[in-house]
Amino acid sequence: MSHLNYNHLYYFWMVHKKGSVAKAAETLCLTPQTVTGQIRVLEQRLNGTLFKRVGRNLEPTELGELVFRYADKMFSLSYEMLDILNYQKDNNILFEVGIADALSKALASRVLLSVVPSDGSMHLACYEATHESLMERLRAHKLDMILSDCAGESLKYPEILSKKLGECGVAFFSSTTYDKPFPACLEEGKLLIPGKRTSLGQQLHHWFDENGLDVTILGEFDDAAMMKAFGFFKQGIFVAPSIYKQDILAHDMQILGETDDIKEVYHVMFAERMIQHPAVKSLLETDFSDLFAGKDLEVERL
Repeated sequence: MSHLNYNHLYYFWMVHKKGSVAKAAETLCLTPQTVTGQIRVLEQRLNGTLFKRVGRNLEPTELGELVFRYADKMFSLSYEMLDILNYQKDNNILFEVGIADALSKALASRVLLSVVPSDGSMHLACYEATHESLMERLRAHKLDMILSDCAGESLKYPEILSKKLGECGVAFFSSTTYDKPFPACLEEGKLLIPGKRTSLGQQLHHWFDENGLDVTILGEFDDAAMMKAFGFFKQGIFVAPSIYKQDILAHDMQILGETDDIKEVYHVMFAERMIQHPAVKSLLETDFSDLFAGKDLEVERL
């Protein structure tokens, strides 16, 4: 085999990864007909069929799986090369970070500022989205790192590494005083809590059940800042990591109680290839104990 058209191989690789010609064509900014045609040319070159129809689904043949394993190594390595060249270009290092939308912006910014030099040699680009969306971008080599409160999903992918940065308990805040002691007082007001798809939201529902609390939930939020905004406008009891209590109390709020039975855990996730990125390397070597003890944390404002 004297020559192989790597564009054709790339189209095949993308169809396999995306699961359909239509999704691959959308990613490649090509028509489905063009992608299908190029894969047929590749099949002629390889003297075999790469995909088969199973109902409405497109599945790789035995030959397709074999070719994909090699193609995956090739294109993953090429992405790794581009990543390294990208952050070393022109002495201006690009650092693309995904931040889970459930995380506190104050804490995320404090973590990132600790590893971004002040001399302008690094360009920081932040993207906020759901943990699932960010993980997809990380695996597609579109991010260098993720800050999140959900590390479990990273265990599904051997190429993704995870490190725990720290953890803290949570506290409940309100503009109103209630008669019952904590946590029974939570039954007297309406609650503003993180959504069930977040780690903190799931823990809260479990904690309510364990403590036999019959609470009334006014609203669930994916955005922590939006949840606190409702609380600051005296719309209910809201929950926040206890490391922010001094800032929240400064907004004429009262603390109803705290618990360490519920933990807000913070993780950093990154592809193994990014260990040599200077910002990732610095972050992994940084001790954030003071930050998660409530010290040295910048005040969070809306």
